[in-house]
Amino acid sequence: MSKKDVYKTIKEQSQSLLIEKKSKFIANVKPVDNEDDAIAFLNEMRSNYSDATHNVYAYVIDENNIFRYSDDGEPSGTAGMPVLDAIRKAGIVDAVVVVTRYFGGTLLGTGGLVHTYGASAKMGLEASKIVVRRLCDIISVKVDYSMLGKIQHEIMSKGYMLEDTIYEDDVTFIISCPIDETDRITNDFINMTNARGEIKKVDKKYVDAEES
Repeated sequence: MSKKDVYKTIKEQSQSLLIEKKSKFIANVKPVDNEDDAIAFLNEMRSNYSDATHNVYAYVIDENNIFRYSDDGEPSGTAGMPVLDAIRKAGIVDAVVVVTRYFGGTLLGTGGLVHTYGASAKMGLEASKIVVRRLCDIISVKVDYSMLGKIQHEIMSKGYMLEDTIYEDDVTFIISCPIDETDRITNDFINMTNARGEIKKVDKKYVDAEES
């Protein structure tokens, strides 16, 4: 798993189908944390599609800058590399793509294979929802109810990432802050509450936002 503060990856496992001159190209895509996870998924797809003509794959793991790909019997450079290129062009890490081909009887030629494997991988990645993953501090802002509307307005107007609101004797807002913005956001709430709120860091985690 990436150790960067900000990186692009995919949110969920997906499958997509592309048909080119009667050949079926099935892209199965999955987010992975390490190479072992990628290999396990590849083996699962090989088992699921053991009757396929080819099971081409590529994966990129950000930690230790690991990447692998295979043409799986297609002409050299026409399959695995285009799949890897689709991952790289999207700027994605921690993902594995397996493109399974069922031959439809018509040869696609070198250019056709490169285009179709790349297009299939791109379609699969988009179906998996590309996200920007940011390391965030989770802060709590506890205030009395007289400040409820003011804090709610501030959160909405400035687009802060509200995780939860807890209504007890006081009201507590749980907010995600990109780590390079935590000090600024904390100071904003201190000033807004005239230092009468209880503001503190409570956790740290990665938060996903879909790519715009």
